[in-house]
Amino acid sequence: MKFYSTRDARTVGSAGVSFSEAVLKGLADDGGLFVPEAFPQVAQEFSEGIPDEMSYADFAARMLAPFVGEGAIADSLDEICRAAFDFPVPLKTLGSGVSILELFHGPTLAFKDFGARFLAEVMGRIMNTSSQNVCVMVATSGDTGGAVASAFAGKKGFRVCLLFPDHGVSPRQRIQLTCWGDNIRSFAVKGTFDDCQKLVKTAFSDPAWNARFCLTSANSINLGRLLPQSVYYAYWSLKLKFEQGQAPGFVIPTGNLGNAVAAFWAKKMGFPIRELVLATNANRSIGDYAESGQWAPRPSIPTLANAMDVGNPSNMERLQNLIPDWETFKREVPVFSVSDFEIAQVIQKGPSTSGEVWCPHTATAVRAYERMTVEQRAHGPWILVSTAHPCKFPETLEPLVARKLEIPTALSELLSRSLHETPMEPDLAALLAAM
Repeated sequence: MKFYSTRDARTVGSAGVSFSEAVLKGLADDGGLFVPEAFPQVAQEFSEGIPDEMSYADFAARMLAPFVGEGAIADSLDEICRAAFDFPVPLKTLGSGVSILELFHGPTLAFKDFGARFLAEVMGRIMNTSSQNVCVMVATSGDTGGAVASAFAGKKGFRVCLLFPDHGVSPRQRIQLTCWGDNIRSFAVKGTFDDCQKLVKTAFSDPAWNARFCLTSANSINLGRLLPQSVYYAYWSLKLKFEQGQAPGFVIPTGNLGNAVAAFWAKKMGFPIRELVLATNANRSIGDYAESGQWAPRPSIPTLANAMDVGNPSNMERLQNLIPDWETFKREVPVFSVSDFEIAQVIQKGPSTSGEVWCPHTATAVRAYERMTVEQRAHGPWILVSTAHPCKFPETLEPLVARKLEIPTALSELLSRSLHETPMEPDLAALLAAM
């Protein structure tokens, strides 16, 4: 399997890169994002469903094998997946025809653990025989940075630089970003997530930076982050198809679009996904494109669902690469933009209507489902994607649900640590000085 840039016209002589090369590079040389040359129809191997004795990690290894190809990573793929996915991936029934996919049972209580842990395991093996140190640079609006820090903390040969908006993450997310020390550096950027992302992309496109720091990315622009996220869509689409006789649809809260693109890739591999609906917050770039056909990124707007506050989502380039025709995009990518007022309403009524306390991001998916027509909801089973544990957002949630939220052990241990962060202006010279 070879991987190509989204900006590669596949002219004569254009060359793809291997899985390992794509993972280490993070971003293609022309600034584009890596995409596979083809989508293997892995679903055909599960024509009778997932065997009872097959674990989630074993399923992941089988599904990802065609992308990894041959070599050291392929030889240890089973081991990589068992180390990365050693936590539950439960589907909880909410009511007739609707379930919630809880992706927050990893060590940092967010869906980003799937990609970050897989990426760290893969990179560790790629660099195992190298004496070169790698700098993993990440722009984060909250959960990505904590997951990457946890996955790479203490890993020999790696240092991690986390760039986060100084006023754009929740207090507990900030602790998860800054409680590490050692090989993890955290930079509080005086700007938005888009400023952080621009800094990372600018550094990656500068040959001098790459030569000096040996940069790689752990954002969802990195193929090694995105591919493992496609696994849970494939896994639960198969499970529901064989349990209920119908392919499910998914409602996905999305900001930088990595999680959503992973779902579209799983569907492209032939897994029984009926349809995919995107839920965004007041940052409407994706929805406006679906309505108008004009891609117009804009500065991000702060909302209650802060991890989705992205005005120029990087993975839009991958989604447009997959669905280049706007009319097809408009038909196949329904988008619901959810306001802060609606998010707050969903959170407030959650305990009485469903017995659940929703994080603000999950609440956007719940509200998008509520806004569907009766006919849309009746199409078949729906899975709402829950991306973060509610305990990470007590300042937002506790006043709305009128109770204290229990803190899981995984988070309480981090809350007791010393914090380390470096404030900086949103420009490359400031970043260089800070590093």
